[in-house]
Amino acid sequence: MTTLNEYELRTKLVDDLRKKGTNPFDYKYERNTSIADILNNFKDLATEEEATKEISIAGRIMAQRGHGKAQFGNIMDETGSIQFYAKTDILGESSYSLFNQLHTGDIIGLDGIPFRTKRGELSIKIIKFTLLTKTLRPLPEKYHGLQDKELRYRYRYLDLLANPEIKEVFQKRSKIIQLIRTFLHNEEFIEVETPVLQSLAGGATARPFITHHNTLDTDLYLRIAHELPLKKLIVGGFEKIYELGKVFRNEGISFKHNPEYTLLELYQAYADYESMMELTEELFSFLVHQLYGKKEIVYQDHVINFQTPWPRVEATQIDIDSFEQKTIQPTFIINYLKEDSPLAKPHRTRDGLVERFELICAGMEVANAYSELSDPIDQRQRFQDQVKKRETGDEEACPMDEDFVTALEHGLPPTGGLGIGIDRLVMILTNQPSIRDVILFPHMRDKGNHF
Repeated sequence: MTTLNEYELRTKLVDDLRKKGTNPFDYKYERNTSIADILNNFKDLATEEEATKEISIAGRIMAQRGHGKAQFGNIMDETGSIQFYAKTDILGESSYSLFNQLHTGDIIGLDGIPFRTKRGELSIKIIKFTLLTKTLRPLPEKYHGLQDKELRYRYRYLDLLANPEIKEVFQKRSKIIQLIRTFLHNEEFIEVETPVLQSLAGGATARPFITHHNTLDTDLYLRIAHELPLKKLIVGGFEKIYELGKVFRNEGISFKHNPEYTLLELYQAYADYESMMELTEELFSFLVHQLYGKKEIVYQDHVINFQTPWPRVEATQIDIDSFEQKTIQPTFIINYLKEDSPLAKPHRTRDGLVERFELICAGMEVANAYSELSDPIDQRQRFQDQVKKRETGDEEACPMDEDFVTALEHGLPPTGGLGIGIDRLVMILTNQPSIRDVILFPHMRDKGNHF
């Protein structure tokens, strides 16, 4: 996307600037406002009216128009974009000569006066400017230079510049995570941190990533779940805890799978999976209301209604694989077979089943929860059954975790546990079709540098 000649030209310009005493990569710039504030504070300026207040902003040049002794352009910061106007008799010959050497993509700081042009566009008349970063490569063309999905994922920093609406998705993702923490804080949960590197990959049925610790000369695993350390903390006396962080599963990549993803897990003492269903409904309702002020949202071609209570469907009465993709409205799939859920408590009235649910929404599993198994004798037997599966080639079966069983032998109170896939939740709440659209740097096959 960049010719070598153009790269060389810009590199030479950097050398020329240095020789003339201009630092093409400056250190700092003091701003007194943002572009969004300018657009708001000066929105009432009349056509051809000029403000009396001088402002100072910094950002990236996104467009340039005009030649000779005057030019218009656009500058963008994190909050928005605004037109600027540069003129020789304001900046002076020397300064304007430097300004004429700027390219789209360069980062500048400027002092100026807000005014409204004859055409009615709020703009900034530049009084002085400072080159902060001289770019060596041009930005992609907005409409045809970076629309390719794969390039957008590989070069997310360019995607954010070329497609500003993408930034809004990640700003909303940040808000969703903040709201989750606010909700859990109000429910008196405390946030904890547990190890990412673990001696055993437990807490879920999944294939782990393996690494090696040189000093200890031992293999370690990137965690596939937060579950077992968190339940040990419930044994230790915490009653409401959660962890929100990355887990890693050495599995396939698809529109709803990424090998590294963000997982919320929470555990509450003296609760069960019914308690977790109520908590899930309350959390999702809170998020939708805080984000949109209503109970319905649009996801792709569907209207999803989060009005509670949500339907419940018995897992043993459906084909889950074919049923899941057809389930758009939030639905609890409940009461799974015991052999498929080695960490869940047996159903209190139905033999062969466990107290577990999965939340299906928008055709995806979004949450998973148990009445947590607290019987250490039963847990040991379940682990032994999983070991037999591993011995027959099931790489996703749980390993025997003697340390966890020992913790249960010291007494785990009745506990409800809940896991929520944050990336899929954000997909639904921001109306994005792929998990790659809500992860800033999704994993891609290495195909080299395209620029």
